[in-house]
Amino acid sequence: MADGNMPAPSRRAFLTAGLAAGGGLLLNLKLPASAVAAGGVLNVFVEIMPDETVVIRAKNPEVGQGVKTSLPQIIAEELDADWSKVRIEMARVDTAAFGRQSAGGSTSTPMNWDPHRRMGAAARSMLVAAAAKDWGVSPADCVTEPGVVVHKASGRKATYGSLAAKAAAIAVPDLSTLPLKDAKAYRIVGKPIGGVDNPRIVTGQPLFGIDTRLPGMLYATFEKCPVFGGTVKSADLDAAKAVKGVKHAFIVEPNSAPDGLAGGVAVVADSWWAARKGREQLNIVWNDGKWADQSTDGFAAKAKEFWTQAPHKAERSDGDFDTAITGAAKVVEAEYSYPFLAHTPLEPQNCTAHFKDGKVEIWAPTQLPDPGRLLTARVLGLPPEAVTVHMIRGGGGFGRRLMNDYMVEAAWIAKQVGVPVQLIWTREDDVRHDFYRPGGFHKFTGGVDKAGKLIAWRDHFVTFGEGEGYSRSAAMEPAQFPANCTPNYRIDVSKMPLGMPTGWLRAPSSNALAFVIQGFMDEMAEAAGKDPLQFRLDVLASRVAPPPPPAPANPPPPGAFQPPAYNNARTIAVLKRVAERAKWGRKTPKGTGLGIAFYFSHMGYFAHVVEASVADDGAVKVHKVWAVGDVGRQIVNPSGARNQVEGSILDGLAQALYQKITLENGRVVQGNFDEFPLMRMADIPEIDVEFLITDNHPTGLGEPALPPVIPALCGAIFAATGKRVRSLPIDAELLKA
Repeated sequence: MADGNMPAPSRRAFLTAGLAAGGGLLLNLKLPASAVAAGGVLNVFVEIMPDETVVIRAKNPEVGQGVKTSLPQIIAEELDADWSKVRIEMARVDTAAFGRQSAGGSTSTPMNWDPHRRMGAAARSMLVAAAAKDWGVSPADCVTEPGVVVHKASGRKATYGSLAAKAAAIAVPDLSTLPLKDAKAYRIVGKPIGGVDNPRIVTGQPLFGIDTRLPGMLYATFEKCPVFGGTVKSADLDAAKAVKGVKHAFIVEPNSAPDGLAGGVAVVADSWWAARKGREQLNIVWNDGKWADQSTDGFAAKAKEFWTQAPHKAERSDGDFDTAITGAAKVVEAEYSYPFLAHTPLEPQNCTAHFKDGKVEIWAPTQLPDPGRLLTARVLGLPPEAVTVHMIRGGGGFGRRLMNDYMVEAAWIAKQVGVPVQLIWTREDDVRHDFYRPGGFHKFTGGVDKAGKLIAWRDHFVTFGEGEGYSRSAAMEPAQFPANCTPNYRIDVSKMPLGMPTGWLRAPSSNALAFVIQGFMDEMAEAAGKDPLQFRLDVLASRVAPPPPPAPANPPPPGAFQPPAYNNARTIAVLKRVAERAKWGRKTPKGTGLGIAFYFSHMGYFAHVVEASVADDGAVKVHKVWAVGDVGRQIVNPSGARNQVEGSILDGLAQALYQKITLENGRVVQGNFDEFPLMRMADIPEIDVEFLITDNHPTGLGEPALPPVIPALCGAIFAATGKRVRSLPIDAELLKA
């Protein structure tokens, strides 16, 4: 089970260690004599025990993306550890010691690649120095083998365990001058290694947030108004309390909803089932609030109305679109839309909390533990130091667990009852009270000249927000392709207010924008009379480098990670390579087609080809997906990397084929997987993955492989049927023969 009594760091870990503001590592290794005698904490990430066990702490939350394995691999490689003797522990939540601890934005690898290598190298250097001192030789005359320091001339050897205590007293080397391994010498990084939790997962051992157990723990459910922002008018609390096993039932007033505490009714019982049965007796009457008249149909109608009017804002205007479109040889107009989406991690939202003596301790499967800690402190009126958060493995995140509303709810309920409480949401709670991927509407107008060159592109984007602000994740970066690739490029925006809370879903914004931008790119290729691949290559070849951005007011300090600038050549390379692997241009059977698309997202470059067929009844079958990605010079764990690409592709296909969240009378219609389906095993295609290794900083893989698969599938459908897909999810009725 997830250990409700998670131990505090050992005495040997009572040291000051962390990341400086500029990203450099700060280590203070002045340890008490008792610690030195027992073993060696070489830094806050690494502890080497006398029995040769090497403890490496994984700093970031694990929600299935594999960082609990891959980040320790980086440290272990430079430490030259014996991987068979490595034990990985989840780090405590302590940003002063570990730096930023988060799971989101595909940032774990790029942010930690260099610092983690240097931490491992520092520990190795200290072990070598300790051995050299013992032997009276120069450290330069010593080398390491897995778990052992060796004096080259004499052949003397000392294990890491025997050196650990002495090494802990060695001065920390200058991290910037440490020699790092050549990638050709890697034994751990670059090797496929199964997830460290896999044995526990496949044998069904308790591991996740929902498995947490504490002595005397009760269970809670929390029902919120089906209209976002609504409150409780009345509830039959006595009827709920009359259910066997129910201990408490009370109304919760909203406090900083939706990110914090929404209004609702909590039921607490000695079992979750009893709490749910009590909830069914509440007979709640709601004050729906001001958003009860919003609907999916209303949003679509408003978008069409906006398209007949001047936009609210011209987000970007290059050249003279109006003149260019008037002189175009061919003009294409098309309206695209995509729905709201829920995250639906397989483990629904849950959190365990214990409030005692003015402090609260929390066990949460969260992607942002420290912001959750601060949010909980604010809502409960506590000083931040009164809130302790333990990171527990999450059964999926996909961006949903970047929001910590469930953490606040559990802490609030625990404060009322005075004993440990585990809050568990139902699947319907999870689907109907998400922070949704926003829907959106795009009206495109594009033109090509007589030679088939793209000369004009306009997108009137209708999205959500008010005034100058956007709903979370509802904005569009105006530098989206084909910006800087066509001389007359215009992005206009109109906005409507929204009561639904929105948030970041895997490959935020990109997961929707790739569909509409690459989809319309296919339509422009048809107008130009060109193959979709060649048309894209031609447009990319026209790219003009944009002017450099203005210098930031507060430039990052030296040594801090800098996201690499977009590189057009890397896009072209993945696009060409995926076409080669899929044998693009080959003839396919009747009713079957190939589609191609690319996208740059979260510092990663991916291109996909999809082969799919459409039956007479409109049913779509995806046969194979080819994916080629460029995420830099090093794949830390090929097993985890492939897992991320395959998972991204399956997520994208499910979004394209099945998924939508609709609103009626301010309420989400869908509630469970029968109405919001996930991809099933029988529908999974063959997936072919290749990584191009380029001399660029390693970047992440949780998100960039998702966006291109949706437009590539839609391109394959067009090739098979001659019918364009301009709204999601794909409507089989429109594809019938």
